[in-house]
Formats: sequence, C-alpha cells, structure tokens
Amino acid sequence: MKKFLKEFKEFALKGNVMDLAIGVIIGAAFKDLVTAFTECFINPIINSIGGANVGGHFEIFSTGQYIEYGAFITAVINFIIMAFIIFIIMKSFNALSNIGKKKEEAVVLTRKCPYCFGEIDKKATKCMHCTSDVEPEE
Repeated sequence: MKKFLKEFKEFALKGNVMDLAIGVIIGAAFKDLVTAFTECFINPIINSIGGANVGGHFEIFSTGQYIEYGAFITAVINFIIMAFIIFIIMKSFNALSNIGKKKEEAVVLTRKCPYCFGEIDKKATKCMHCTSDVEPEE
C-alpha cells in the first residue's frame, strides 16, 4: 500500500498532470464566462429574429413539440467562441515558450560537385553523377 501511495504521489505531482489540472480549471472558468455571454447577449438577439412570440423555437405540426433553434445556434456560437479563445491562448503560450530558445542550425551533410554541380555527400571521394575524383570535406 505504501508503494502504491508513493507511485500515485509521483504521478500526481508530475508537471504534465498539474498543467492539465490547471488547464481544465481555467477551461471550465472560460466556458462559464462564454456561456453567460452567449445566453445573456447573443441568445436574446437570436430569439428576437423569429418574432416576439416565437422565443427562438417553433412548433412541429401543432403537436406541442418544439424545435428550439435559438438554443442550438447559441450552443454553436458558444463552441466557436471557446475554440477561438483556446486557439489564441495556445498560440500565445507557444510563442512565449519559444522566446529565448536558440534555434538549432541544420547540419549540412551534402555539398556540390565542383565538376558537374550534383549533390554529393560531404565525405565522398568520387562524384556519383560524373564519377570525378573529389576531395572529401571534413
């Protein structure tokens, strides 16, 4: 049991798990904020499109059942806003994480043959295109 608790503690305190937990909490807070915005501002505008008595829904064949298009459109707008916010946040975090990182230069493994200008390996002593003898580069 002691080993199990130790392994669980190591797992729970890893950086990725803590980052994920913080991300979920912040995401839930953003979701509540965006949902409040869409319900308080966007939903009344959508509901007013159908007329004063409709309220964002219409009745199906006088059965008492309603299709609530206002709620669906609000959910779609809510999703689009959340996706856009998450995109902007991730783009910002990626830009911030790349600040200060030294860009690695690509290692060049080939060179041009001085006779035919074909691509050959740096260590090659003979060009595979024109079969000329070439000096290897170090």
